[in-house]
Amino acid sequence: MELNKFVANKARPLPVIVMADTSGSMSIDGKIDALNRSIKDMISSFASESRLRAEIHLSIVTFGGEAAIHLPLTPAHQIEQIENFIARGTTPLGAACTMVKDLIENKECIPSRAYKPIIILVSDGYPTDNYKNSFDALLSSERAKKATRFALSIGNDADNALLESFGNDLEAPLFFAHNAAEIARFFRAVTMSVANHSKSQKPNEPMKLEFVQNELADDDLDIPL
Repeated sequence: MELNKFVANKARPLPVIVMADTSGSMSIDGKIDALNRSIKDMISSFASESRLRAEIHLSIVTFGGEAAIHLPLTPAHQIEQIENFIARGTTPLGAACTMVKDLIENKECIPSRAYKPIIILVSDGYPTDNYKNSFDALLSSERAKKATRFALSIGNDADNALLESFGNDLEAPLFFAHNAAEIARFFRAVTMSVANHSKSQKPNEPMKLEFVQNELADDDLDIPL
């Protein structure tokens, strides 16, 4: 009886999946450096969060030259280190979408008892592969429909129509970062929102993201893109 009670009360996974554009254009104006710092800060913050109700699990899928699982879905407190992103090549978003769809549909990685995933797409350009079927397949999958999805448009050359169609927050379907500092601010907002969400009474409800556009904090460096 006591063992059953312990199992029943075990924290449920809260999957967070970051789809990160690491194409060659991200090497300009400090974008990839800001992304690297932001992800490492996010991991550190997630690792320190309470795991009484929800345990944050993180995966990172990159698409730059080729799509790759940069970090398999892992409990944040178990992530010891992560390799820096290297900006290179083209923007194979379609291949990344296929990887994410396979991940969220894999019930060994994300069991049925897990909370609904949070998926974050970050890009500064247009896809260079034949992405549409894979993109549509991801968005129409049952688990992606239920997931909370956010998109960040970086700079002035991103495919904003595509990114806006990815996000499913009706009040804020697309967020913008006009400089490297705003990339960091966006990820700080994501980190704080996910941390608060994991401790809420209803972690399975859609998550809201508080990110004020175009408002730099005093410690932000204004690096134009």
